[in-house]
Amino acid sequence: MKTYFPQKLTGILLLMFVLLAGPMHAQQATTGIIKGFVYDKATGEPVIFTNVLLLGTKIGVQTDVNGYFTITQVKPGTYTLFTSLIGYDTVKATINIKAGEVVTKKLFLGLQSKELASVEVSAHKTEKATQINAGSTTVTPREMKLLPSAGGEPDIAQYLQVIPGVVFTGDQGGQLYIRGGAPSQTGILLDGITVYNPFHSIGLYSVFETDAIRNVEVQTAGFNAQYGNRTSAILDVRTKDGNKNRLSGKLSASPIMARAMLEGPLMKAKKEGGSSTTFLFSMKHSYLDKTSKSIYGSFGEPFNSGLPYSFTDLYGKVTFNGDNGSKLNLFGFSFDDKASVFKPKTDSANADFHWKARGAGATFVVTPGSSSALINGRFAYSKYTIDYTNFNELPIVPKTSGIDGFEGAIDFTYFLPGYSQFRYGVEVSGFHTTLDYKDVLGNKVTLDRRNTLAALYMMFRKNFGEKLVFEPGFRVQYYSAISKFSPEPRIGLKYNVSSTVRVKAAAGLYSQNIISTKSDRDIVNFFSGFLLSPDQQIQNTDQQTVNNNLQTAYHVVGGLEVDVRNVEFNLEPWYKNFTQNIELSRIKISNSDPDFIAGNGIAYGVDLSAKYNRKRWYLWGAASYQQVTYETLVLVNNKVYAPPPSYQFQYEVVKQSYSPPFDRRFNLNLLASYTLGKKRDIEISTRFNYGSPFPFTQTQGFYENLSPTANSIGTNINQQNGGTPGLLYASDINGGRLSAYHRLDLSVKKRFDIAKHSNIETMLSITNVYNRNNIFYIDRNDNIRVYQLPVFPSLNVTWNF
Repeated sequence: MKTYFPQKLTGILLLMFVLLAGPMHAQQATTGIIKGFVYDKATGEPVIFTNVLLLGTKIGVQTDVNGYFTITQVKPGTYTLFTSLIGYDTVKATINIKAGEVVTKKLFLGLQSKELASVEVSAHKTEKATQINAGSTTVTPREMKLLPSAGGEPDIAQYLQVIPGVVFTGDQGGQLYIRGGAPSQTGILLDGITVYNPFHSIGLYSVFETDAIRNVEVQTAGFNAQYGNRTSAILDVRTKDGNKNRLSGKLSASPIMARAMLEGPLMKAKKEGGSSTTFLFSMKHSYLDKTSKSIYGSFGEPFNSGLPYSFTDLYGKVTFNGDNGSKLNLFGFSFDDKASVFKPKTDSANADFHWKARGAGATFVVTPGSSSALINGRFAYSKYTIDYTNFNELPIVPKTSGIDGFEGAIDFTYFLPGYSQFRYGVEVSGFHTTLDYKDVLGNKVTLDRRNTLAALYMMFRKNFGEKLVFEPGFRVQYYSAISKFSPEPRIGLKYNVSSTVRVKAAAGLYSQNIISTKSDRDIVNFFSGFLLSPDQQIQNTDQQTVNNNLQTAYHVVGGLEVDVRNVEFNLEPWYKNFTQNIELSRIKISNSDPDFIAGNGIAYGVDLSAKYNRKRWYLWGAASYQQVTYETLVLVNNKVYAPPPSYQFQYEVVKQSYSPPFDRRFNLNLLASYTLGKKRDIEISTRFNYGSPFPFTQTQGFYENLSPTANSIGTNINQQNGGTPGLLYASDINGGRLSAYHRLDLSVKKRFDIAKHSNIETMLSITNVYNRNNIFYIDRNDNIRVYQLPVFPSLNVTWNF
């Protein structure tokens, strides 16, 4: 594997770990440790990323995604532990520390009417100064709900579209492409477990229930060593544990789908913070295939012919909570999606496809009584299958793919003074992939692969005073099926020029053995299959045999953060070199030719965002420029050397550079939300999106399907009527561009309070307010333009209890 990093970098990083992390236990004999959790008093859910301080000192930490905190090297004495957050009461607790002692304390934040805005700003400022966050965005359910919701249903799939560097390819069959990477190069995690296809065929919705989410970490580039087996980006979704104090939930209905969520205690704690058992269950079911024609038919195509999309998502979780904050989660999920591709302006299907995902597993958090460490672990099994049938391809041969396997991991986190942290872990996973398809020669091909992956990683974040944050990381992965070790150094830096100006950077090496079956020929491709790296010899674009069959890449991302009068600006230039992309071969002309080739690609760009979040206003703007270029091998027809009816051709293999179908050069998102009313029970939101044209491969022409052997030696092709015309694509991959995309969305939400814990929310949303004809694709056989969704109003009613 080409690394493009100095060979000594790995040794240098390992030496840094020893020098920087070595003293972390040196003072434990003469000092004490304060550790614990911060919870929401009403629900028992962890309060994440909030400050916990010792009053009268400069000692403080932030809670993690579990609400956990540790303050180490505390000198013996009596202290006041303090925490607060906007909208909550201030909590103080007196702590007595002795040398060598570990004190555990749980803090419970209760809601209050008076807002402590200064405390909230301080917590947010602390996070920006002590964490690198290069190429990283944290999203909460509250922010998802600020966005105008398509169909009145808020969803992470819609919010991701406004994050800098994210490209969304459409309302129907759309996929998310993050900073130059394909969907298969982005790792999607649900509580640490891989979800292979998180987005439904109607691309406005994901498999995740918004109100079941605790937070989402979006790593668009330069992610550190805790993540592996992906070469572009990470989407890490964490769910709630369930209400510890009372039964609560929601019921929601709209013309698109029905949703339900229920959570509560199975066994209540006998005292505040005591052991308990909770559950959480969510369900989503879409009936758009039933309602689109009857309700929206008057709005024109594609509603008039019907939107053939339906899905059902189920998720369940049971959490066992211990007295000391340790917990065990058992969970399971079932996601099912069915859709068809209609012939334009009809309800006749050109193709059908169906995918489903199933899985179950366990995660745990352990906090040993005599240690400041936090131990996290997980184990799960999941299976994803997809089948696709194209009725226009004769003979009809369904295309199928699947991936199943187990994942297990355990990691240890040590929280050090001054917001520093040391973390290491081990991961083991085993996967099995299958692919059945018809190759360019018309042969039915079955590919079946298995692999076991083992990984070790460690990372260390050191905060030097209030100025410098240094975060080296190192990961090594072993791919058993191809007997390959992949050492992957990672690094991050941040320098606080002042309290309002910060400079940051991150870089790293990445690899993966999961490859996609998607074609780059068209922007619309509903078949999302997966394969493991092949064990056959393959060639790169220089037609030389590669020394390993992994997909590899390296990233470099920089950034400048500037705060100006409550407006947060973030500028991030980035660069990704996909040094090896394994793909299905475009040059296979005989059965003996390899099924795969090794291409490569380069992506770079710059993103600028600005956010204002104060009092009743939430304003967000993001402008992105990127350029993505891939390189592969293609066949070029030089000449015909046999007359009809034989039509035998001579081909030449050539290297070709092209823009992949998601290469949107410019993308702009503007979002505004305002809350009205004395009770803040009315919310108005609007969003505008502009995107430059997507590339596509043009049609060169058609040829008549004649059979020179239909009547044996008596065949006369001059008297034949040809079958379904064959399609000829232009020799340049994605040599054309579609039209530009732009759309305005609007929503108005009103809350009606019924009781203390009960209210009804109504939302009126209008997607594509001015009814822009945004191109979806061009049906090549009939030369008809198919558009994205037209103006799309919807009314949603939700009962929260």
